[in-house]
Amino acid sequence: MKSPKDTRRTFIKKTIAGTTVLSIGGILPGFSPKSYGKILGANERIKVSVMGVNSRGNALAQNFAKQPNAEVLHICDVDRIAAEKCIAAVSKIQDKQPKATADFRKSLEDKDVDVLVVAAPDHWHAPAAILACKAGKDVYLEKPSSHNPHEGEILVQAASKHNRVIQMGNQRRSWPNVAAAIKEVHDGAIGRPYYAKTWYTNNRGPIGIGKKVPVPDHLDYELWQGPAPREAYRDNIIHYNWHWFWNWGTGEALNNGTHMVDLARWGLGVEFPTKVTSSGGRYRYQDDWETPDTQMISLEFDNNSLITWEGRSCNGINNEGSSVGVIFYGEDGSVNIGGGNAYAIYDLKNKLVKEVKYDRTVDARNLSDPTQDLDAIHIQNMFDAIKKGTPLAAEINGGQASTLLVQLGNIAQRSGETLYIDPKNGHIINNKAAIKYWKRDYEPGWEPTA
Repeated sequence: MKSPKDTRRTFIKKTIAGTTVLSIGGILPGFSPKSYGKILGANERIKVSVMGVNSRGNALAQNFAKQPNAEVLHICDVDRIAAEKCIAAVSKIQDKQPKATADFRKSLEDKDVDVLVVAAPDHWHAPAAILACKAGKDVYLEKPSSHNPHEGEILVQAASKHNRVIQMGNQRRSWPNVAAAIKEVHDGAIGRPYYAKTWYTNNRGPIGIGKKVPVPDHLDYELWQGPAPREAYRDNIIHYNWHWFWNWGTGEALNNGTHMVDLARWGLGVEFPTKVTSSGGRYRYQDDWETPDTQMISLEFDNNSLITWEGRSCNGINNEGSSVGVIFYGEDGSVNIGGGNAYAIYDLKNKLVKEVKYDRTVDARNLSDPTQDLDAIHIQNMFDAIKKGTPLAAEINGGQASTLLVQLGNIAQRSGETLYIDPKNGHIINNKAAIKYWKRDYEPGWEPTA
């Protein structure tokens, strides 16, 4: 006998499969998302709960609300102020005001919720997505897919075990011109590609030395920490600086490196490396920042190819004309994909062979919403996967494989070791100093299981 959840999923597939999918940029003149919502009907829309809405999650909540075939039911955040701000923004877009649910686990109990959008801090990504899978929900999961390799593997197992759709927020996989550039690489436009150089730059300031202060009344700090071992509240952690503390964050390598390393892995057609090195450190300021602000990661593969990632958090001068990007070097030329939905092909004499432009500016340093219209394509791809079984642009197996590459870089950095990797499964070979970083300690009772 089918569960109510399965019955609803079947209903969604049947009722919306024939509906023309429209991105934000494709909505007909004179029609708003609210108008389309009324045409489709409440029962035909995919119902969404969004977890973590202070910055990126706020933008995602609004983007999901703008989709004609979706409705945001719940806004989940441990910060009451962030939740109220997001609810107000979403309510201006759709007919129905979403409910405020501080604890996302309560949202998972709602049988009407189809999708959990996870945009909380990194230490929550895999644990929250795993709980959603167990609750029968599909997941839109912001990068990185996991805080550490061990829980990433559990997440992949959970998605398979519970037959859930998980779309990772590697949105560039759905950007048309980026996908076209990767196809150029695959089709031999530059001969055999053997090296992909990736980078991200910014001008982040110091975070200072944190002071222990009372937790603000509007913040549930206990729930914010969730799976992470407890630390006293300090005034330089929340809302963004947690990225630079190992207990909750994963540094610039996973914060922004994941995007470009994922494209590099896609273009080169590789999965797990054979050798990983990293160098760098906290060079610019003397403060509480723990992760590197300057880092070079090198990943070698058994098909005689190489990926490098350069992260500069505190010196934003561009590389190759862009603050973020990937260049593929091949036997006959190169393909440059900058931070936007565009690319250029060069021959070995540095002559421009082909250039594909995009008429809108993409600000890769925008913390919340650099590319709403392009990201809508990624969202609709997930909806098609739910409704029709369409292949995901960024399914979780590949998403975790890309996440693992930069996780291995961080492990090499933290252990000070050169890592030798089993190319069949991505595991570290015979290195106790490095293997101890494969997984993390959890607050008792919060250990994730598939």
